[in-house]
Amino acid sequence: METTGRLDRGDGTELAWVKLDGASPTVVFLPGFRSDMSGDKATALAAFCAARGQAMLRFDYSGHGASGGTFEQGTISQWSADALTAIDRLTEGPLILIGSSMGGWLALLTALKRPERVDAIIGIAAAPDFTQRLMWEAMTFDERARITRDGILHIPSQYGDATPVTRALIEDGRSHLLLEGPILLDCKVRLLHGQADPDVPWELALRTAERLIGADVEIVLIKDGDHRLSRPGDLAVLRRTLAALLAPDGGEAASKIGIKPT
Repeated sequence: METTGRLDRGDGTELAWVKLDGASPTVVFLPGFRSDMSGDKATALAAFCAARGQAMLRFDYSGHGASGGTFEQGTISQWSADALTAIDRLTEGPLILIGSSMGGWLALLTALKRPERVDAIIGIAAAPDFTQRLMWEAMTFDERARITRDGILHIPSQYGDATPVTRALIEDGRSHLLLEGPILLDCKVRLLHGQADPDVPWELALRTAERLIGADVEIVLIKDGDHRLSRPGDLAVLRRTLAALLAPDGGEAASKIGIKPT
């Protein structure tokens, strides 16, 4: 049974959520930057979990989707705290975290905070450290001067209105950088990435895998895949990846004989 609700995170800002009751572990979807729980990947996962009786939680960060708050006031610290609040108060037992783009970074940060609960992570075009590597380091000298002076910079986006990037987002992001040292997680990690991604270079998946201390890390590169990875074929890869992790043997038997779990 699917239920919906709004969760007061403690300061009057409410987080919108949708929960599906079912078997453990609970699949948790963490959306990307300026995305929400109603996108193609989230809803495809919800349908998959419903069909197999799997528990699932999806939610919107503050300033995103149906949740309260203002996007421009958000930071990695705040959105990471939103994720922990939703997980701690709405789920029990083991988890499989699935994070898209920024959600991949937040999934890693969440697992570092709750390592005893996280069985596995799936990153979809995961973008750890993107505020530094893909925003600040990509800015011109003039753009850096403007965001430092004005506190905000509007960056053109191919997905719609210009993206407001705040100085607070950039500065706060620096306290959560993961790729300059070991990522102390030894759970199963699967990283799906399109090699035609114009927003997050696929090489970031290699860097992330290199930094993770665990041995059970796999990368799936989709040669013509874009950043969203929301085409039917992309979603099929995502479903197969999750199905393998949910299998009693974690998909090991199928992988040994070259069979892709469905």
